[in-house]
Amino acid sequence: MSAFPPASAFTSASSEALHLAVALDGAGWHPAAWREPGARPGELFTARYWADAVAEAEAGLLDFVTFEDALALQSSSADGPDGRTDQVRGRLDAVLTAARVAPLTRHIGLVPAVTATHTEPFHISKAIATLDHVSRGRAGLRIQVSQLAHEARHFGRRAVPLPDAESYEEAADHIEVIRRLWDSWDDDAEIRDVATGRFVDRDKLHYIDFEGRHFSVRGPSITPRPPQGQPVVTAASTVGALGDGSAAYGLIARSTDVGYVAVRDADGARAAVAEIRQARESAGLAAQPLHLFADLTVFLDEDAPAADARRSRLDALAGAPYSSDTAIFTGTSAQLADLLQDWRTAGLSGFRLRPGVIARDLPAITRGLVPELQRRGVFRRAYEADTLRGLLGLERPGGRYAAHPAA
Repeated sequence: MSAFPPASAFTSASSEALHLAVALDGAGWHPAAWREPGARPGELFTARYWADAVAEAEAGLLDFVTFEDALALQSSSADGPDGRTDQVRGRLDAVLTAARVAPLTRHIGLVPAVTATHTEPFHISKAIATLDHVSRGRAGLRIQVSQLAHEARHFGRRAVPLPDAESYEEAADHIEVIRRLWDSWDDDAEIRDVATGRFVDRDKLHYIDFEGRHFSVRGPSITPRPPQGQPVVTAASTVGALGDGSAAYGLIARSTDVGYVAVRDADGARAAVAEIRQARESAGLAAQPLHLFADLTVFLDEDAPAADARRSRLDALAGAPYSSDTAIFTGTSAQLADLLQDWRTAGLSGFRLRPGVIARDLPAITRGLVPELQRRGVFRRAYEADTLRGLLGLERPGGRYAAHPAA
C-alpha cells in the first residue's frame, strides 16, 4: 500500500481500502458495560482478558488497537473522583499491557495512551521503543494531555494545570524529544562481534541536545533504534476541546502520523479535516502523509430495534442516558458500513471505533462489519504488511543523525 495521498486527494470518495482501529477501555465505553452478560468483570485486570480482546481485533484484520489510560481514576466529574462504586474504576498500565500482548499477536498494531503532561519523554521514548522491539515493528503511541487539577496533585510538580494552549505546546515538545531519541541510535549502531569484542559503535550513538521551554534533554537513548525507525505517533481531539479544538488540531497537524477527530456528522468531519490540513500546510508539512480517523462509539446488533433496546437497557443500569464526546451509532453492521462510506468522503482515511460493550460490540465489528466492508470491496482480506507503518502505508524513515554519503 502506498503512502496516503496529499491533501488534494483526501476528499475523493473512493474504492481505496478503509483503515479501521478499535479503542479498548475496560469492559467497553458504556459505563454499565461491565454488567452486560459475557463482560468478564472479574478478569478486567488480567493479561488474558486483554490478550483475548486484541486477538479478536486481529482476527478481524484491523489495523491497530488503542489502549486507554489516564493518571487518575475514571470519573464522571471533571473536578475529581466522583465516589461512584457502580462503574469500573481502575486500569492496568497501557504500555505494559500492550507489551504483554505483543508476543501473542503477529500483525495488528498496538497503540497505548500516554499522558505527556506529567511524564518524561526520555522514559516514554524507551518504553515505546521497547514495545516496538517486542512486537517486531507494530508499536505506536497516543499522546494525550492532562488539564485536571486532581491529576496534577498526584505529582506535586505544579500547583495548577498549564493553560490549555500551553499543554499542547508541551505535548508537541514531548513528541519532538521522543522522535529525536528514537533516532539517536543509527540502525547499524550494534556490531555484536564476539571475535573483536565490539558490541556497539559509539560513533553511531548521538546526542540530541534538545533545549526547549519544557524539556532539556541531551540523550542519547539507552534503547537501540526501533524496528520501525519511528513508531506511529497519534493524538486525539474532542468535541468542544478548547472551544474549537484548534490547539488539539494543531498538535495533530504538526506532530503526528495519525489524528483522531471526535465529530458528530460528515459535515463536522469535513470541517475538522479542512482545519487540520490547513494547519499542516501552514507548518510546511503538506507533503508528509497524515491519516485522519473519526472516533465513533458503536452499539451493534442484528437489527436496529435490538441495538436500541440494548443501549436503553444499559442506560437504565447506569441511571442516565449514555453521552459521548463524539457521535454514537446504534444499529446494524450494514447500516454502520453505509455511514463509514458516507463519512469517508469528508477526507477521512479511517475510523477508530469505540465498542459500547467489548464483549458484544467488538465481535460485531470483526465478524459483522468487517465482512460487510469486504463484500463492498473497501477493506482488506488479509494483512499486507508486518509493521504498523506498513499497514498504514507509511515509509520507514531514516535516522536524522545518521551520516548519509553524498549522492
